[in-house]
Amino acid sequence: MSELLSACPVCHATVFRPFLEVEDFTVSHEKFELVECVSCSLVFTNPRPSAEEIGKYYQSSEYISHTNSSKGLMNKAYQWARRRAIAGKLKVLESLDPQPRTLLDYGCGTGEFLAAAKSKGWVCAGLELDEGARNLARKNHSINVDEPKHLKSLPSGQFGAITLWHVLEHVHELQETVSQLRRCLSSKGVLIIAVPNRTSYDAVKYGRHWAAYDVPRHLYHFSRKPMQQLMENAGFTCHSIQPLFFDPFYIALLSGKYKSGSSNPLTAAFTGWQTTIKGKSDLEKNSSLLYLFTPRS
Repeated sequence: MSELLSACPVCHATVFRPFLEVEDFTVSHEKFELVECVSCSLVFTNPRPSAEEIGKYYQSSEYISHTNSSKGLMNKAYQWARRRAIAGKLKVLESLDPQPRTLLDYGCGTGEFLAAAKSKGWVCAGLELDEGARNLARKNHSINVDEPKHLKSLPSGQFGAITLWHVLEHVHELQETVSQLRRCLSSKGVLIIAVPNRTSYDAVKYGRHWAAYDVPRHLYHFSRKPMQQLMENAGFTCHSIQPLFFDPFYIALLSGKYKSGSSNPLTAAFTGWQTTIKGKSDLEKNSSLLYLFTPRS
């Protein structure tokens, strides 16, 4: 059953304006409405599938973050980007030196990032909704991975670092989850959140074909203002915001396929380069943003 939200998931305002109608290009080919909160500018999918219903929209071989497939251009591009990104994620994590060296990856997928952190001496745990991905993480990397509902039962202050790599936009219970993440984080810890940035150059260029809308799996379409408001309300301070440099190339490759029906790597590379260049002078032009938050005293 679909849910029709009457209040903004971030600021609880009740006045929205139509933003865009977007097709689910990956699984169902249904169309979904996006609305914008007049108060905080959060864009969100409304109505949206309920938590009980959303699972069917992930049931596709095209949804590759829950598999390790390398078949086809998109899978190869995704696997290449993921390998490069993991090194960058570890660099960010190590540079912050959070304490203790315990890591929770919320939405860990098949566990590759946790495995890399484990090899560097981190004590790792993961939460993942998809059963198949959980099983792969356990089998391939011997990492303890539970369902997200176990977040509530984790000890307070257990983790020096909590990461959500393109996950927060999928979470139904947004404010409750953020509050639980704050509880589980140590006083000297860091919360790292990567999300697509809906004010980006490529989002404007591709419009309803922008792959990072990814409806209905993406429930929220963040920009800086609502993200920072959400986290400040939960007791966090924004430490810094950085671009994710590999995202625009993969997003452009997929967006071009949605728009024209076929992939053009050269065109995607050029659009990715344009997005990266524009993002250097204007942070809000980047395809995705990496937010680093610390607990407020």
